[in-house]
Amino acid sequence: MPRISIGVPFHNVEEYLPQCLDSILRQTFTDFEVIMVDDGSTDGSFEICQKYASKDSRFKLFHQENGGVAKARNTCLRHMNGKFITWIDSDDWVDEDYLEKLIDTQEKTGADIISTGLKTFRDGNIYIVNGNMERYNDFPDRVIPTKVAIADMFGSKYLLVNMCGNLVGAELYKGFVFSGNLMYEDYGNKYKLFLKSKKIVGLPGSGYIYRIRSSSIMGSNRTNTFEVEFNNKVVAVQHLERLIFYLEISNFELSYFYDLYEKWLDNQIVRDNGWTIEEQEKSNNFILKRKKLLEKRLKNSNGV
Repeated sequence: MPRISIGVPFHNVEEYLPQCLDSILRQTFTDFEVIMVDDGSTDGSFEICQKYASKDSRFKLFHQENGGVAKARNTCLRHMNGKFITWIDSDDWVDEDYLEKLIDTQEKTGADIISTGLKTFRDGNIYIVNGNMERYNDFPDRVIPTKVAIADMFGSKYLLVNMCGNLVGAELYKGFVFSGNLMYEDYGNKYKLFLKSKKIVGLPGSGYIYRIRSSSIMGSNRTNTFEVEFNNKVVAVQHLERLIFYLEISNFELSYFYDLYEKWLDNQIVRDNGWTIEEQEKSNNFILKRKKLLEKRLKNSNGV
């Protein structure tokens, strides 16, 4: 049984795959397996991964019909055998001591989730995002309370909601299923792991390089148009209400998160941002409806 299972779901990324997989090959920590899942690629991505699988028995390749990244991650999980799990997106790459630092921190702390920092790569330049990582020092021994980790859904103060850039005990993935058909699927899934975790530790540093590219969801050209911003607001509400639903099932800090969500909704009220009156009304009416539903939820929870 390998210590670490690395999940690499991919779809039409032949331009970036070699850099990703080569960075895994160069790891100073070598007790790992790589589960590569082809999500119906139509370019040369599958053939590239075949070469790695044929040369190194730690690299294992699977194919599925195109079904989206969540389905590909679920396929990865079915074939993973490691004690710990980490994800490396197929267009990203990692420093050669990335795994070593993660597993060393786990051994020293006994944490079942280790979260580390990211570097971002865009237009040929690497940017180090250190501010969020330094905030790990806000907590004794960098142990992050579960409530704080989940609350990061509302503001990403600590950049904890990404599926990449962390090491997670495989036990937490038992019974775990990635929900599909979600934009920004990390936000719709990561908190499920936090709810099962006993100890979350922040690891300062930036060993994971996240590529921002124009064709990706996160790297798409975003203008400050109404339709783009309104759609992002709708997606955020969907994720947060799914989170509230899971918290209710778990009966976890409900009053705290009800209050947090209510304040988040209040901050979404548009007053003067350059939109037309009709656009502001559409956005505000949507938020006010969510507030009414939340109020109804609160009454039901209080037995009123």
